[in-house]
Amino acid sequence: MRLEIKYGTKVIEFSVEYRDRKSLEISVEAPDIVKVVAPIDTNEEVIKEKVYSKASWIVQRLFEFRDIEYRKIDKEYVSGESFMYLGRNYSMQLLIDENIKNNQVKLYQGKLYIISNTKEEIVLQRLMEKWYRTKTLEKVTERVEYYKHFFKVEPSNIKVKEQKKRWASCTSKNELLFNWRCVMAPSNVLDYIVVHEMCHMIYPNHSNEFWELVVSILPDYESRKDWLKKFGVRMDL
Repeated sequence: MRLEIKYGTKVIEFSVEYRDRKSLEISVEAPDIVKVVAPIDTNEEVIKEKVYSKASWIVQRLFEFRDIEYRKIDKEYVSGESFMYLGRNYSMQLLIDENIKNNQVKLYQGKLYIISNTKEEIVLQRLMEKWYRTKTLEKVTERVEYYKHFFKVEPSNIKVKEQKKRWASCTSKNELLFNWRCVMAPSNVLDYIVVHEMCHMIYPNHSNEFWELVVSILPDYESRKDWLKKFGVRMDL
């Protein structure tokens, strides 16, 4: 069953599925899918009221999904494969040493080296993801420190997570959560992601005031945002 509500000038359409459960759940999926799972026999008006109460969040999620394209990137973990770091493609060299105990990834003299005791693809992929997580936390922490003088509040924490459907987010407690793939973007685009989320510490939505704050810090933010929309699909393993 499909229903809809009007929120301001926007019409939010959503599907409803009834299940044997006690609570109602709302989810938003890319690119523009809103789903409701409700307890059996829940009145339609109750469902609409619940969706309306979450409308601001739903609209924000739908807006964020517009900036990300989704397509699985299949990497081959062999020498010569390229991996992105700060907007540049680096050729990977796979070095196998069955005697080493600690596998590692190193960026050295313009090449990315994976030093491993196995060629097993899942091991190499996890190794690369771990490296990206470390680098993303390192870089976003550095950039948050750089931009914090623009703000009267500071983030309560900075974390790197698996976020397939967004580049970053800011919680109600001002925790900044970053997609571990962020460090694949060029430095100026990474700065846009950082500033965008820091501005959400002041404005939790995408109001005119929010974008005015963004542009006051990054006057050219639109070109950085466009890069994400066009090339963000490449930022994956």
